[in-house]
Amino acid sequence: MDMSKNFIPAEVRRIHLIAVCGTAMGALACMLKDLGYLVTGSDQKVYPPMSRFLSERGIPALNGFRAEHLNHRPDLVVVGNAVPASNLEAVECERLRIPFCSMPHAVKRFVAEGKATLMVAGTHGKTTTSAILTWILQVAGRGPSFLIGGILKNFDSNYRLGPGPEMVIEGDEYDTAFFDKEPKFLHYAPTVTMLTSVEFDHADIYRDFGHVQSAFRRMVSSLHPGSLLLAWDGEPVIDEVIADAPAAVRRYGTRSGSAWRLGQVRIDPPWTSFEVLKEGGVFGCFRTRMIGRYNLLNALAGIAAADHLGLAPAAAEEALESFEGVKRRQEVRGEKRGIAVIDDFAHHPTAVRETIVAVKSSYPGRRLIAVFEPRTQTSMRKVFQAVYPQSFEGADLICIRRIPLPEKVPEAERFSSEELVAELRRRGKAAFFFEDTDAIIDFIVASGQAGDVVLIMSNGGFDNIHERLLESL
Repeated sequence: MDMSKNFIPAEVRRIHLIAVCGTAMGALACMLKDLGYLVTGSDQKVYPPMSRFLSERGIPALNGFRAEHLNHRPDLVVVGNAVPASNLEAVECERLRIPFCSMPHAVKRFVAEGKATLMVAGTHGKTTTSAILTWILQVAGRGPSFLIGGILKNFDSNYRLGPGPEMVIEGDEYDTAFFDKEPKFLHYAPTVTMLTSVEFDHADIYRDFGHVQSAFRRMVSSLHPGSLLLAWDGEPVIDEVIADAPAAVRRYGTRSGSAWRLGQVRIDPPWTSFEVLKEGGVFGCFRTRMIGRYNLLNALAGIAAADHLGLAPAAAEEALESFEGVKRRQEVRGEKRGIAVIDDFAHHPTAVRETIVAVKSSYPGRRLIAVFEPRTQTSMRKVFQAVYPQSFEGADLICIRRIPLPEKVPEAERFSSEELVAELRRRGKAAFFFEDTDAIIDFIVASGQAGDVVLIMSNGGFDNIHERLLESL
């Protein structure tokens, strides 16, 4: 079999997923099960909550990667993007000549086929923007399908097979599989594309910012001429990326010449009210419990996309008022001793900065303790060593953990949490370095005061710091 090609046979009944415990792969497994396929999966570490999640839906999740996991001869194998060519099941798949494909290819064939795909791409805001648009469609009675990289609180799920004509999906710039090094967002053929931002990220696969830009230019150039591209107007690099777009282009943001713009904004916690302008005229007034300017821009993109689909402004207005957000996006996990604990997925310097600003503005007069774990392939590298200090300017007290898996990055390329703390102190900030999570919990328990807001930022589980801190408090 030519392992450089995705291949899905016409007749498929049994599907096996290698690396089934990833967020997106687990969701795809459930969608395939709901569609009536016989689904199995395997992963290196099968444990709760994903093991329970799959088990409750009747999907066997086999522990470890073994050739015998393919003894039942599935009709198709879906290979996760982190699976190497040397994986025992991938090798056995080739030996048995079982057809295989990537996750995006499977999504397009089994889930999105026959639907209008609404894709959100960009370095930041993909999950929240996708969630907002999905909820607007749901409130409008459109019954959307979706596959999103976070748990939508309104659905208590990151996926859904809906009866309606639209499918909402995140368009990730990360590569697709070991046999397909193209970015995932090239696979979906969207009817509507929202481009929220273009910054450097994924240092493990992109050489530099120019390499990232080239990927986004390829995505834009691949869009169908009859489709719509909604692009944020706040980054000059986006002007360059979309310059030759074959799709119809509409800009959104705050520029005077953009088709969709934010108007007046009023913050009255817990509500933020904002005006939306379309082609210079007032389109509507909305309010949301989301905080931060960037979330208003995410909402603006969702409103613009919904309008393009013919939905009335009233649907977006009702949806934004009832939108409960996404887990791990400024999620208040609890409050003890008058100390609020907030969980957020922020890890890129821009996301850290904007999240701190948003939380600080929503808790006026309260001390903000920013806790950060550099865990991604990019944040564990020193590529942003000189940029991170600016991101923490809005915090009152800063706790930085040592990178959790230093052996994953060559020492010469490794980010230094100690150096970040030293630079923050040179800038006059109250910053502290910690070897591990236990030390951070002990520090906050000892020094925390009633009224404090603890903002914990990491793209990982951070050793369950949120619940452990609340219990300790």
